[in-house]
Amino acid sequence: METNQQQEHVHLLIIGSGPAGYTAAIYSARANLKPVLYQGIQPGGQLTITTEVENYPGYPEGIQGPEMMVDFEKQATRMGADIRYGLATSVDFSSQPYKITIDESKVITADAVIIATGASAKWLGLPSEQRLNGSGVSACAVCDGFFFRGKEVAIVGAGDTAAEEALYLSKMCSNVHMIVRRHEMRASKVMQDRVLKTSNIMVYWNSETQEVLGDNKVEAVKLLNTAKNEEQTIPVSAFFVAIGHQPNSDIFSDYLELDEQGYIKTVPGSSRTNVEGVFACGDVQDKIYRQAVTAAGSGCMAALDAERYLSAKEHQA
Repeated sequence: METNQQQEHVHLLIIGSGPAGYTAAIYSARANLKPVLYQGIQPGGQLTITTEVENYPGYPEGIQGPEMMVDFEKQATRMGADIRYGLATSVDFSSQPYKITIDESKVITADAVIIATGASAKWLGLPSEQRLNGSGVSACAVCDGFFFRGKEVAIVGAGDTAAEEALYLSKMCSNVHMIVRRHEMRASKVMQDRVLKTSNIMVYWNSETQEVLGDNKVEAVKLLNTAKNEEQTIPVSAFFVAIGHQPNSDIFSDYLELDEQGYIKTVPGSSRTNVEGVFACGDVQDKIYRQAVTAAGSGCMAALDAERYLSAKEHQA
């Protein structure tokens, strides 16, 4: 190890913020585990790019995503969690205490680690898509579909998630325009059949999104049919991107078991990973639900699992 690197030992390190990390911090701080939490590249996680959150219990009027994450952070701090800016850039889980490098410069050694690094939505990479993100562009139909009741919306994607979200939107929106890049979907046969049998879902095969149109909010989407080389503009109020998520798990891949998509595998019914004393919660290990409330619940599980682990370890010592 380089001599110029700072070192610090902590009892419990939480990597990542968002509902999972902050909830883990609240529970573990109340259990007197003196957790240190590094917020990562996006303090507050995916909710900080969400505008209105209406489906989190306890906020009857709804709340802005960034404001909700400030509330979570304040609560964790009030309980005694040490919340810090910084990004975990590498880890060494080969021996205890575990070593985690922050911002490529500081080494933290920890008796137990909770990973709550989340997942990032994949985007098409259009400038207009990023400009209108939160103003009609969304990567979560379950979160934001409700705001477009009775309106025309578009969704891009061809897998099971895209099919599920198109069906979800079809129940509340007047028409759903589903944009599929190839001449077929990747979704399972049963999901494809459901989509094709739903009268208010229109599928656009061989189609690529060229631009999302609108000055301050989504007004239309411009498509190119690659088979016919024809352009078409469809008036819509929202544009949902459902081309997948990328779990933020790369730095752990040498030590932790990941599934084929890169999600951290946990023992069912727990937050335990294949490395003793390393726990994972939230979207980095959940590709099914991916909601703020489920992430918070799994953060609670991780804190309780870590507390039991550290307590048992102390009794053995």
